[in-house]
Formats: sequence, C-alpha cells, structure tokens
Amino acid sequence: MTSTVVLRTEESVSGPALTLRPWLESDMPAVLAAFEDRAMRRWLTSWVDDEAEAARWLGRQRQGWADGDRLAFAVVGPAPGARDRADGVVGERVLGNVVLKGAVGGARSAEVGYWTVPAARGFGVAPRALTALTGWAFATFGPAGLERLELLHQEDNAASCAVAEKCGYALRGVLPAAPPDHPRDGHLHVRHAQV
Repeated sequence: MTSTVVLRTEESVSGPALTLRPWLESDMPAVLAAFEDRAMRRWLTSWVDDEAEAARWLGRQRQGWADGDRLAFAVVGPAPGARDRADGVVGERVLGNVVLKGAVGGARSAEVGYWTVPAARGFGVAPRALTALTGWAFATFGPAGLERLELLHQEDNAASCAVAEKCGYALRGVLPAAPPDHPRDGHLHVRHAQV
C-alpha cells in the first residue's frame, strides 16, 4: 500500500475544504499539542507525552501504510476562526486524524476512527473528514470485498456518537468494557457500502 494518497473534502457551509494526507515527520509539534488535550486523554487509551513518544506514534502511522493494515491520515486545513497574518491569510494546520484499520486483503469489514484537536471541534471537521475517508474506503477496497465499516467509541462520548450518526454510521449495539484497551462500555456503529 502506498502512502501517497491525498484526499480533499469539498468546501461546505460548515467550513473550508480539508486535506487528508499521510502523517509527516514535520507534524511532530502538532501531534504533541494534540495529545496534551484532556478530552483526548479521556477518550483514547494510548497517549503521547514527549518527543520520543511522538516519533514512535508517527513511525507507527508510517508502518501502518507500509503494511497496508492501518491507513492514518492527518486532517489538515485552516484553523476555524483563526487569522495568522495581518493580511487575513490563514495557514494550514493539523486539525485531526482519521484512520482506516484492517481493510486490506479482501476484508469484508474494517474499522474507522478519528480524533480532532480542540480548535477544530464544533466546526464540522470530524464529519467532513470521516465522510471523505468512508467514501475513499468503499471506493478503494469495495471492489476487493469491503462491505462494512465499523466505528467504535466509548458509550458516554456523546460527541462521537453524533459524528457517527451524522456520517451514516447507525448504532448497532453496546459493547461491554474489555480493559485495558476498552476500559468502558462502548457503542458499535456500522455503515454498509451503498449497493
């Protein structure tokens, strides 16, 4: 699997176009900043606390592309509501992450996940990025057999539940906690390929 895939969302009423691209070494400061967020620490089971861990995290994303089993994209775009320069031009920033796991080798089912940085929340970044990833996943892996995408989140994460439903991922059930990877009960959302 190549890591040169770049996706672009359309501009919408909820915000400007976003770019989804593989993670780069130069994204290390953005990774460190993202994992400082308390909400991220509440919902994720693994964290990044320093440059060495950020380098390992970025390495895992590159390895996932090399192996073809974990295809993670940095979600990049202008920071919502931000102005960088006196002329009003807003620079591109890492706003989040979307990932497709387990879609290779003719898999019928795969998993998606995402997170966003605090400045990107409430501006439609997560739904637009997840919609782009979903369309790409079915277009790319559907011919090889991909029929179903699953999205998992902790049961008490109402924001993730709303994003899942907005993107057409129907709630299919509650999953019991399975520590340490899943310390709390969770929701299983599913989206099927359009037939």
